[in-house]
Formats: sequence, C-alpha cells, structure tokens
Amino acid sequence: MKTIEYLKSILADEGLRMQIIKDELAEMIEKYGDERRTTIVHSAEDMSMEDFIEDEEVVITISHEGYIKRTPATEYRTQGRGGKGSKGSDSRNEDFIEHLLIASNHNYMLFFTEAGRCFWLRVYEIPEGSRLSKGRALQNIINIPKEEKVKAYIKVVNLKDQDYLENNFIIMCTKKGTIKKTSLEAYSRPRVNGINAININEGDQLLEASLTTGNSEIVMALRSGRAIRFNESTVRPMGRTATGVRGVTLAHDQDEVVGMIAINDADATVLVVSEKGYGKRTDIDDYRVTNRGGKGVKTINVTEKTGALVAIKNVTDADDLIMINKSGIVIRIVVSELRVMGRATQGVRLITLKGNDEIASVAKIEHEDEEVEDEGLIEGAESSTEPTAAENEGKPADDNNTDTEEETEEN
Repeated sequence: MKTIEYLKSILADEGLRMQIIKDELAEMIEKYGDERRTTIVHSAEDMSMEDFIEDEEVVITISHEGYIKRTPATEYRTQGRGGKGSKGSDSRNEDFIEHLLIASNHNYMLFFTEAGRCFWLRVYEIPEGSRLSKGRALQNIINIPKEEKVKAYIKVVNLKDQDYLENNFIIMCTKKGTIKKTSLEAYSRPRVNGINAININEGDQLLEASLTTGNSEIVMALRSGRAIRFNESTVRPMGRTATGVRGVTLAHDQDEVVGMIAINDADATVLVVSEKGYGKRTDIDDYRVTNRGGKGVKTINVTEKTGALVAIKNVTDADDLIMINKSGIVIRIVVSELRVMGRATQGVRLITLKGNDEIASVAKIEHEDEEVEDEGLIEGAESSTEPTAAENEGKPADDNNTDTEEETEEN
C-alpha cells in the first residue's frame, strides 16, 4: 500500500516528477559520462569504406602463379641478428613468393596485363590472409580476362595528391622494343573494368611497367644478347592511349625484348641469364649511355652453349635469384655468391640442364639467411649458397665450365 501511495503522489506532483528525473540523469552522468565518441556529420552519404578501415601497415605477397594476399605487418615479428626467420607462405606445389611489397591499407595497387590494360585495387580490398596462407587467385578478385596474364604490379601511395601524381610516372616497354612514359595522373581515376594503359600493336605485348620519378636509368635487354641504356628523361610523357616510341632496335625479325629495368640505386648491378643456364653480374657503369632507339651494346656473349638471353634483373647482394626450368625444376641462388664481371663476357654456369631443357622464368626475391623446410619450392630442392645443378639435386655445376669468360668487348 505504501508503494501505491508513493506512486500516486508522484503522478499528482509535477515538481516531484521533475526532481526524480534530474536525480536519475545525474546518476547516469556520474556512472557513464565520458567524451562523445561519435562524429556528427551533415550527411551519411559523405562516408566511404575507407573511413571505416584503419590505415595500418601490411605486407602484400604475390606468388609466381598469381596468388595474392595481404597480411598485417605485426605478424612478421622482429628477430635479432642471426635469427632463423619464419615461414612466410604455404605455397602450393612449385609456386613461390615472387613479389613482396610493404604498403598501408589506404594505398593503391595497379596491375598491368600483357594486353596493355591497367586495373586497380585498394590495398584493403586485397583478401587478408595469415602469414602461412597461399592467398587468392588474382583473376578471382579483379575483372581480368582469363586469357590475359598480369605482367607488372605497382604500389601507388596516393591517387588524390596532385603533387604526387604530377611528379611520378609509369614507364612501360613491349616485346617489340616500344617504350612509353605516362604521368601517374592519367591513372588516378579507377574503373572497375580497367583502362587501356598503352596501345599495343598486333603481334606485340606489354612486358614490363615500373613507377619512376622521371630520372631513372633505363636498361632494355634483347634476346640476341644486347642491351641499351638511356636516361628516362629522353622519353617524353605521352597520353594514356598512345603507342609509345622506339626504345631499342631489334637485331632481326626473331629478336625481342626480354626485360626492362629502371635503376635508381647506384649500388645495384645488372644480372642477365641465358636460356642454357649461364648468367653474370655487371656494374651498371659498364653499360655506356646511348641514344634511345639504338641497337645497344653486347651484354652477354651469346653462343650455342649459352643459348639466347632470357632475363635481366637489377640486383644487390641482399637479393636471391629463383630460376624455373621448362621441365619444372626450381633452383634458388644467392646473388652475393656471383662475382661481378665484364659486360661482354659469356658468364658462368648457374645451373646444369638435362638434354634440351631450358630456363623458362627468372625472378628476384629477398634473400633469406636460413633455409626453412617445405617452403613450397620443389621436393628435394635445397637453399644453398653454391649454384645448384639441377641434374645433381643440390650439387654445384662442373667447375671446368663455371667460369668461362671472353676478353673481347664490343662498344
């Protein structure tokens, strides 16, 4: 009865009701009061997906077979000098990590296909995976036609900073020797279905694409064993749909460009590999600067024993080299074990091939000091500090054939 009388008195007395409300609100403020956490905006339409994602640092890995993932950088724990490292990916069969980039979630990734098209992804749109996961096939993420292969991956920090867009460039080359430079600003408006990055002539295809500041040293290598070096400033910027200009003159109808490198590091050396397993490192200064569009100079002495040139990479002692034979054998070589030699020499044997086997692909990756078992290369392959002969499964190639050089040099 007392409770009923009290409740009736509240209903009859407005002042009492107001006092109770004040007391309860004061109690809530004392118990839960803190600074406002939400932001009041004029319209919810101003919000984008980017606003809900933390701009944290991540590691992007892309495998040789085209599997991609992003992993929080915190999963790669810091170790003291001399540590054994940790397994970076559970790659499938003979697949391996070919590209590793450090980015933040709000950065952009540009993908260039052999048909000359460019596709975008925000880094946070790349599927997240653990350090050991293999990732997802790139063609399942962006609208790349099944018959096209991605030839280049470029990380771009910001597509909204006008100063950044105007002072950076995309430089591309094709198999037939065409080179083209376009301002990064031309790629600042992403489209779901991609855009044409370069007009490709019939019978040609895009080979390489690199992000530059406009002052890089460009080296293009030919299958015939020649290479040309020129400064990027000699290539004028063009529109996105342009074909480009001649970067190098091919030696004959069957000749083609096998690679292009853009060098900014004075300590970098040029590494070339032939189809019969020969290769060598050479100082960039050994390649004299010539006019764009010339025939270039000899970069390796091509003979029947060496076979044609198949790859060119800019490397330092901090890199490793992975080579894949057409028979499926994979070998990993420590670049620091390869001594620097003359430009027009034959080079040394990097791998001993069986029968008519040839080098199918060459990739540069970050050096690892310690071998980790089951890293997804090939069963029985070993990470060795000596060049490994494929037919001996881990034994060095015959010393009688590993250091053959020719003294003649062509200017």
